[in-house]
Amino acid sequence: MTEQSTATGASDGAPRAPLPTKALDTTPENPWPVRLLSSKIADYVARMPSVWVEGQIVELNAHNSSGTAWVTLRDTDVDMSVTVTMAKRVLLAIPGIEVGAHVVVHAKPEYWVKRGTLQLSARNIRAVGIGDLLARVEQLKRLLAAEGLFDRERKRPLPFLPRKVGLVCAPKAKARDDVVVNARDRWPQVRFEIREVAVQGPSCVGQVVRALGELDADPEVEVIVVTRGGGATEDLLPFSNEAMVRAAAACRTPIVSAIGHETDNPLLDLVADYRASTPTDAAKRVVPDVAHEREALRAVRHRLRAIVRHRLDGEEHRLAALRSRPVLVDPTRILDTHVAQLDGIRDRSRRAFDTHVQAAAAQVATLRTALRTLSPQATLDRGYAVLRTADGEVVRSPDQVDVGDPLTALVARGRLDLEVTGADGDDDAPPVIGSTS
Repeated sequence: MTEQSTATGASDGAPRAPLPTKALDTTPENPWPVRLLSSKIADYVARMPSVWVEGQIVELNAHNSSGTAWVTLRDTDVDMSVTVTMAKRVLLAIPGIEVGAHVVVHAKPEYWVKRGTLQLSARNIRAVGIGDLLARVEQLKRLLAAEGLFDRERKRPLPFLPRKVGLVCAPKAKARDDVVVNARDRWPQVRFEIREVAVQGPSCVGQVVRALGELDADPEVEVIVVTRGGGATEDLLPFSNEAMVRAAAACRTPIVSAIGHETDNPLLDLVADYRASTPTDAAKRVVPDVAHEREALRAVRHRLRAIVRHRLDGEEHRLAALRSRPVLVDPTRILDTHVAQLDGIRDRSRRAFDTHVQAAAAQVATLRTALRTLSPQATLDRGYAVLRTADGEVVRSPDQVDVGDPLTALVARGRLDLEVTGADGDDDAPPVIGSTS
């Protein structure tokens, strides 16, 4: 009886509809059992052809009583692995195959139904030569350069005196001591946040990337040093891994790369903000020399003191020169000319005013004389009199009055009351002033 024809399976023994033949036909009421799913996956995988797969050996088990070797193959860029089985004779036929080696295997996928696991059954294995790996690194270098990850504009300046230095290195490695000892010799108060990781082998990339992320997230860490000592070219290949290079490029904290010797050029050197030739060089670049800085400070202080002294001396000379000028020796001298001019103007003004006053006085005297001469009072003083009627009208002709009219005669020293007793008019006779009747 096939799975599709199974009519029972419910807990109460009631018959159930036939199982669907396709995954799209399954429903919550009529699902596939695990055994059917596993069987169909196994059938699908069995139809897959053999494939060449590349990876790094992270685990190798060939020391067993059976004729089969188990290999765990890991992707070099992401944390993903797969189990590969092969005959021991196939594995042992290739010298140099060990943990950490880069290989390609020709294998066919197999699905183990009972365990629900996928593995590869290899029939051929080949080691990837160092030349091939370097060619791939060069290709990756061109790709990352095209993306701008190595551009100078991305480089960040290193801090002058970081509060804390992050250090990624191997456990108890000489490179660690080179950095720490040399840095503390230069600046004893420097602090380190150290992450000890594998610096070669299959776990190197993951551990270094994780350490970079932790140190970059620490707000006190102002610069990160990634270091390891020298080694064979293949030992330094993890530091040209794409995942590690991109993780370094994504860090906000400046990175110093001190990998291998001066002739080694892993891609991490290109993406780092500073490339140190050795771990010692990294320590010198990250931490200033306290003795040198103190000497430089003393030299700067001496130069500053000399500059200030020179400036003060120059100002004193200029001040002395200013004080020796006549205008400062006798400040009133500058006013002497103006005082003389003011005195002259005042004298001229005074003389002009006196002349003007004298001329005006003479004119007033002349006017006074003329006024006195022409004044009626002068006429009166000579003995003449002015007659006025009771209405105050001056009498100029006898025709203006009648006999018996009262008149007032104004004389030099007073007046006289008169009465007309007679009048005789003569138009041809010249007027006689002061005559009375």
